This record gives sequence, C-alpha cells and structure tokens, in this order.
Amino acid sequence: MSAVQPSPPLTNVQLELLKLYAYDLKEEDMQELKKVLAAFFAERIRKRTGKIWQERGYTQETMQQWLNEESQ
Repeated sequence: MSAVQPSPPLTNVQLELLKLYAYDLKEEDMQELKKVLAAFFAERIRKRTGKIWQERGYTQETMQQWLNEESQ
C-alpha cells in the first residue's frame, strides 16, 4: 500500500488564478484572458533569452550556424 504524498502549497500565481476562476466568464472573455496570459509569459521569455544572448555574445550568424547544423 503506497502512502499518499501531501500536495505542496499553492504558489501565489495559482492562488490568484483560483480567485479569477471564481468568475463565470463568457467563452470569448476566457479566450482573451488566455491570450493575455500567453503574451505575458512570451514577453518574459523574450526578455530572458535576449539577456542570455547578450551575455553570451550570440548573433544572427550564431543562429544561422545552428540552423545549418540541424539540417545536416
């Protein structure tokens, strides 16, 4: 018999989303919310990867080399 593992506490994001989901949104509003969340996280990723590229000195030429390696 396996022991039940306790769930970790919810993160601040999970708690806020639970509050949000207490509302019964129309489907179009839900789709808009999903787009807003996706844009938020995409921007964070873009900023982080931009910083990494600068730190490592990557260029467009670096990307082209990677693409060429993948096609071989």
